[in-house]
Amino acid sequence: MDFYGGRDPRHLPCYNAPDAARYLRIPAATVRAWAKGRKYKTTNGHRQFSPVITASQPKPLLLSFINLIELHVLRAIRIQHQIDLPKVRAALDYLETQLQISHPLAHQEFQTDGVDLFVERYGDLINISQQGQTSIKDAIAQHLERIEPDDQGLAIRLYPFTRDRESNSPRILAFDPRISFGRLAIADRGIPVDVIVSRYRAGDSLTDLAKDYDCPITSIDEAVRSALPIAA
Repeated sequence: MDFYGGRDPRHLPCYNAPDAARYLRIPAATVRAWAKGRKYKTTNGHRQFSPVITASQPKPLLLSFINLIELHVLRAIRIQHQIDLPKVRAALDYLETQLQISHPLAHQEFQTDGVDLFVERYGDLINISQQGQTSIKDAIAQHLERIEPDDQGLAIRLYPFTRDRESNSPRILAFDPRISFGRLAIADRGIPVDVIVSRYRAGDSLTDLAKDYDCPITSIDEAVRSALPIAA
């Protein structure tokens, strides 16, 4: 059945800023700044940064699956540098012009020439060293490994980081706009994480949940971990 009226579910507004922040392990204020822009003070009064991404629904702010992908990739830059919104925006505009595709951060082509184009332009704009550019590229590559594209190269599944040590994050939980209306779910079962967490908090044990859903207990455990303030 076509639940979306012929629309691509990847572009539908589904996630608010607090949820996106929690899922992607990005401060909520940062998510809002990247998606809505930000006012800042100068000696001549207030000025406004333009947003870094184009939110699926600006008012009230709701983000699409594609927006989640973009935020996930931009997070890699924040790991290495304090993000400079105007210069990231300029680098993204350059990248979109060069690749001639919309939402380039969510496209497989970004994984080839796009990463180099973006990092070189961003590096030039903020005047960082070659070593600094290499660090950003490494961080981006680690994030890109969590994204699966469809046959046309556009992202269709995201395995978010669920552990503080990102190298230890298993690929168990995923966002997939075709499954559970894009809610975070156990990837190979389609069981929404919020359903599992709700039952766990109500008193069901991990063993009971694994039995009820015919699911490995390690997957149930990872779903519960994802709801904790700090997943070790």
